[in-house]
Amino acid sequence: MSRMTMRRRIERVRVGAGDEIATSRREDRLAVEEPLEIRVGGEQFAVTMRTPGDDFDLVAGFLLSEGVLGIGAPAAMRFCAGEPGQENTYNVIDATLGPDAAADALRDTRRVLATSACGLCGIPSLDAVTKASRFDVADDPLRIDLGVLLSLPDRLRDRQRLFDDTGGVHAAGLFTADGELLCLREDVGRHNAVDKVVGWAVREGRLPLSGTVLQVSGRASFELVQKARLAGIPMLAAVSAPSTAAVEQADAAGLTLAGFSRGTGINLYTRPDRVVR
Repeated sequence: MSRMTMRRRIERVRVGAGDEIATSRREDRLAVEEPLEIRVGGEQFAVTMRTPGDDFDLVAGFLLSEGVLGIGAPAAMRFCAGEPGQENTYNVIDATLGPDAAADALRDTRRVLATSACGLCGIPSLDAVTKASRFDVADDPLRIDLGVLLSLPDRLRDRQRLFDDTGGVHAAGLFTADGELLCLREDVGRHNAVDKVVGWAVREGRLPLSGTVLQVSGRASFELVQKARLAGIPMLAAVSAPSTAAVEQADAAGLTLAGFSRGTGINLYTRPDRVVR
């Protein structure tokens, strides 16, 4: 976790009873945010801000969400220096595509910096926003007990080691219908955390992820629904609210979208039939 966090001296100010102000100096641990340049066949494809760690998973998931990968992982990935002769900072990854990749999608390269808050920054056109999926989640037979579904946020939180250290990252966890955690990833960007989970599945040869639930620590946005759909995940549950575009896309795809999952209650926006009460 050495590259995922850093220590910094801070001044801590607290207001107590009677408006008394207490000031102290201490070390705080911050989540690292650094750029990752993603290259495909030696050519720049995109740059995204992320927390270092599980970077190969991030690249595989990102390329799948961009419509570049099929269901197979990249043929190879390697860290490389930004320029010949430069020191390798482990912030550049060059991916070699496999035979089932969609090379035409490389023409839609963003060639801009995507912040850790934005999973769609730099998309060249509105037509490029929605990606076609190889998997149909509408017919997925997933059924999950309500109690299990309500327990997922706590199960996710219990395993968020980086959040425990910094309080500054999002998390995404892939669960079975029985509540078994298959994979958890953390990142300053919530879309990055999902890409890392999906990329793990790509590299493990697990696509499509039928019969699973993706639990996220923040809100449910359009791009998170799309990433779930492209990986064949039939249910996305979020601790916070969904957006209108997320609900509309989930409804059209037949994906179950849940929000405000807080342990004692949950809102089911689409396909509530998958939740057994």
